[in-house]
Amino acid sequence: MSNSSNQFSVTHLKKVKEGITLYNREFWWECHEELEDHWLEDQGDPTRFVYWVIIQVATALLHHRDDNLAGARGMILKAQDKILRCKKAGVESDILLRFLSWKRFVKLVGAIGSDCKLEDFKELAQFKFSNPEKWDVHIKKLEELI
Repeated sequence: MSNSSNQFSVTHLKKVKEGITLYNREFWWECHEELEDHWLEDQGDPTRFVYWVIIQVATALLHHRDDNLAGARGMILKAQDKILRCKKAGVESDILLRFLSWKRFVKLVGAIGSDCKLEDFKELAQFKFSNPEKWDVHIKKLEELI
């Protein structure tokens, strides 16, 4: 496991826990609000792109639920751009991949094209991150390793 300071860490995982819980319950606006606080706090930390992706996907799903294709499309395209920024900044880590089901999430976000229809969001709208309620035991073990 890498300990690079530019990678998504246990500290970041703890910060996103409540937002991910809200996302999984389809409280996308509340998820957006929760993660936005951390996004604003972490100026200069490239891992904030992870928060930004989740915020923009949550917003896209709000638009999808409201049958607002233009809003959903615009947000998903912005999220896809932030995913590229995550890759370029090297923020992806074992913790991100494991705890957030990041590969599956990125695949679902990337599968939505610029010429999408509302139904193209269906699988993404059903996606759930790994259950944050089960993270604590693993977080404690990871912290002991650090």
